[in-house]
Amino acid sequence: DFLGVNAHFLWFEPARYRQQMDQLQALGLQWVRVDLHWDTIEPREGVFRWDVLDPLMAEIQRRGLKAEVYLVGSAPHATSAPAGSPHPDQYPPKDPALYAKALVLLAQRYPQVDAWQVWNEPNLPAFWRPREDPAAYGRLLLTSVNAMRTGAPGRQVVLGGMGYFSQMPTRGGGLMVEELAKGGLYSLDVITAYHPYSLYPEGDDPKAMDFILRAQQGNAALRAAGAHAIWADEWGWSSYDGPKEEQPIIGVQGQADYVTRRLALMSALDYDKVFLFALSDLDSRAGARDRRYGLLDERAQPKPVYAAVQRMLRLTGPRITPGKAPALATVPPGLVSIAWQREDGRRLWFFWADAPGQVQLRGVEHAQLHDVLGGGVRALQADAGSLAVPVGTTLSILEW
Repeated sequence: DFLGVNAHFLWFEPARYRQQMDQLQALGLQWVRVDLHWDTIEPREGVFRWDVLDPLMAEIQRRGLKAEVYLVGSAPHATSAPAGSPHPDQYPPKDPALYAKALVLLAQRYPQVDAWQVWNEPNLPAFWRPREDPAAYGRLLLTSVNAMRTGAPGRQVVLGGMGYFSQMPTRGGGLMVEELAKGGLYSLDVITAYHPYSLYPEGDDPKAMDFILRAQQGNAALRAAGAHAIWADEWGWSSYDGPKEEQPIIGVQGQADYVTRRLALMSALDYDKVFLFALSDLDSRAGARDRRYGLLDERAQPKPVYAAVQRMLRLTGPRITPGKAPALATVPPGLVSIAWQREDGRRLWFFWADAPGQVQLRGVEHAQLHDVLGGGVRALQADAGSLAVPVGTTLSILEW
């Protein structure tokens, strides 16, 4: 229940998105974050594309999936874009009430949806032109929350997933969540959400492990300000092959490596739910990098990252609790060590390091070493009371 996946179901025909759902459920997962683009589902005021929405929502309900749905991109009748703008959907609505009306209508029609998210990445100019505006987004959020409380009571409302840690790139610093908190965000009883992308699993500077520091400090500040739930509802890496665009080119094996290491880290940090980006690769309507974030390819066939996540989840089972880390006689540089206990009592140790090496464990007579990326399993036996465990730079899991 901790892990969900972003899913672009409406990019595909029903037969293909049903295949994608099959693959999602084969992982044992049930949460999806679904994008609804307001400009395409309400192309004319009051005219909604129920012909595509109804079958999708019915299929989600039939399978028992849980959905977080976000509505983003101003409809043609509602945009504040100047005349002739090439990107009218990327401007906020001219009247927050127009957006709130559409959101409530969707929530009323689809009561099976678990959570409704107000916009997406409003702290980035690409989603809120001409520049990010915390006061304006605050008005949209407040109007939407009030409308939902009246028109669709009992629904969970989620803060628009902030890009990265909610930095505001054109405003010279500051975090949008901090500005919203000053304006009374946490009196609204909404779920806080952000998208902690970084260049590497441990952060933009992996030696400093800055992702871990940001997550620990940032989430502690959010809790202190009143956040009752924190979702990292978009994060991941693309397996694209270029041309280079922001993210390093890491290929399909690199994607599997980065995603599993980050998932291991996030499981041990203060998140209530995380959503991997994304379930499937996209077609040429998306850019070169954005096309290749999927666990699956365009034909709904598993990529290496899918297999790696599947191995990881099969080892953990449906639920794990914090465990006691094994006693180490030696510690290689940059060792990441996360200990869990499974429901059946078996212990799991997740680990990797900056460079290949070996650790000696005391108190463990025999164990199985799982290579999450390659799928190999090795039986290890202690010698003279010490268990020698090889350490690599990718995620391994020791089970005993």
